[in-house]
Amino acid sequence: MMASNTEIYGQKKLAQQTVIDLQKTPKYAFTLTTERHFKGVLSMYDLLIENSVKIEEYEIIVKGKVVTQLVKKSELDKVFQKYKGKVKVSVCSVAMEKLGVTEEMLFDGLEVTPTASVRMLQLQANGYNTLTY
Repeated sequence: MMASNTEIYGQKKLAQQTVIDLQKTPKYAFTLTTERHFKGVLSMYDLLIENSVKIEEYEIIVKGKVVTQLVKKSELDKVFQKYKGKVKVSVCSVAMEKLGVTEEMLFDGLEVTPTASVRMLQLQANGYNTLTY
């Protein structure tokens, strides 16, 4: 069955069946490696909320070079302020070490996880809907 979407004020209105289906598993996790996807996953959070999709947990797991952009006073720090307390962001400690990013350099609201892959496996084991970009 194809879900049709209509556009409302620049945002997409999800089809009723899409919302019904998404309600079945209200926990979401995303692994990503780029600034574009970080911003995109935050925008998806807005889209789901605006369409009354119930969200119990929403987590972004960040690895790779984008970790260097998760520092205090960065553009992503400003972007993330709106989502603090709503969206959890876990940062891969392996990527941090390889790229010379310390925990003190990260902006507030981020959590360090030992490895991105193990964190994603943990969330999958706990029934999260997962996507990797």
